[in-house]
Amino acid sequence: EETVNNKLIEVEQKIRVKAGRFIFGKNDDTLENVVGKLLEERDLTISVAESCTGGSLANHLTNVSGSSKYFDRGVGSYSNASKVEILKVDEDVLIEHGAVSMEVAMQMADGVRSTSGTNIGVSTTGIMGPTGATTDKPVGLVFIGYCDEKVCTARKVIFGGDRLLNKQRTVQAALDLVRRQVLGISIDD
Repeated sequence: EETVNNKLIEVEQKIRVKAGRFIFGKNDDTLENVVGKLLEERDLTISVAESCTGGSLANHLTNVSGSSKYFDRGVGSYSNASKVEILKVDEDVLIEHGAVSMEVAMQMADGVRSTSGTNIGVSTTGIMGPTGATTDKPVGLVFIGYCDEKVCTARKVIFGGDRLLNKQRTVQAALDLVRRQVLGISIDD
């Protein structure tokens, strides 16, 4: 039995060397727990602005006991008007690029961060489906914005056609984006 355990440890170490940036925990670790621990350990605060996820990201962050130490607020900003009024998204940018765009995702993240005074702002905007798609913007297209004091960036992802699954995947991708940014791991991998 000890030989088997030693072999498993050896295999796990090899996997971590090759795929470490994709591994966020082990056993019962959840992404929201890992992100919460990172934020708390680094004394960072976070706020979120959600369009396509409608509060799911805030819900996941606050599922962690003690999240009040790092989570400030979640803003549900579904309409373009709310993006402009609450998050200070530039109306011209909305008109030029549309609500589902890299530019708007970054402005949403920066807007929620600056209005809340947190270290980090995260945003989600996308087309969850089954309706709303265009030729250029298919169902499942999502932009996740991330801004802190030094960096403002966004990640583009395209999921499938199932609305609820797209929301779940977007939340996980947003949490992973926060994890990667806080740890200094490239979001392009």
